Amino acid sequence: MLTRRAALLSPLALAAARTVSFAQGGMTLAMHQNTSSGAGYRGSLEGWARAGIRHVELNAGLVDQFLETDTMAAARRVLTDNGLTPVSGSVGVGGLWEPNPDHAAALETLRRRCEMFAELGLEKVYGSTGANGTFSETDYDAAVDNVRQAGEVASEFDLQMMVEFIRNSAFISTLTTTLRLTRSAGNVQPMLDFYHFLTGLSQLGDLDLIRPGEIAHVHFQDVPDLPRELLTGQTRAIPGTGIAPLTHVLRTLRDKGYAGPLSVELFLYQDDDPYELAREIRESAEAVMMEAGVLR
Repeated sequence: MLTRRAALLSPLALAAARTVSFAQGGMTLAMHQNTSSGAGYRGSLEGWARAGIRHVELNAGLVDQFLETDTMAAARRVLTDNGLTPVSGSVGVGGLWEPNPDHAAALETLRRRCEMFAELGLEKVYGSTGANGTFSETDYDAAVDNVRQAGEVASEFDLQMMVEFIRNSAFISTLTTTLRLTRSAGNVQPMLDFYHFLTGLSQLGDLDLIRPGEIAHVHFQDVPDLPRELLTGQTRAIPGTGIAPLTHVLRTLRDKGYAGPLSVELFLYQDDDPYELAREIRESAEAVMMEAGVLR
């Protein structure tokens, strides 16, 4: 369905906005494989490419599934044959950040995932927080070493390691805590997920704490018009269809020097046709990006 915002944007205006934003750095639309995971590694990427998507974020689990019956060379060809650039990869490794007895094993799993993603041509990977349990202030002091060690593993493969804070994680659930830990570690960068930022304990004013060029990657979603108590990981909305102050956050990120991909990560539409879903997302999300003046 054509949104009101998209209807107001003529092809000429869209092209002009892209030209201006490119000259200023600008941001590009990307798609996260979590969004179309039901289609698998090949199906999601091929469907998105048909819809004009050129930047993608890979899911380690989908790559693993593909490699059960095919080769790494074939996985690379799916990207190159469809003109796709992988901008980031989700390592899918728990226990990386918080103090826990399985941390050494988590680092070994991270090492295998980094090797895989490096072979696919990636330059950045991230791990989510998502911890359970009870933690103390001393645990956060100890976590600096965990963050640093994850960065060292990624650097073995010339990859930049990033932290994604999760809104309901018992350990690292806010932008401010993420900034504190990554700055202390020195070799891992923060990324920003719109949904986790806008629906969790973080505040809009926290964006002012970001240093120029500090945010390494962004996940792009909207927030539906629901009571906050009903918001879950499944209720992430397509950018431009909710009530979140998306243009404000985008402009702030631009002013902080971010000029990378905006990767749409959703969970509600995983079994939808990747092509049709990507078309709908492009129409709505790029209209928001144009309104914010960040569309490349």
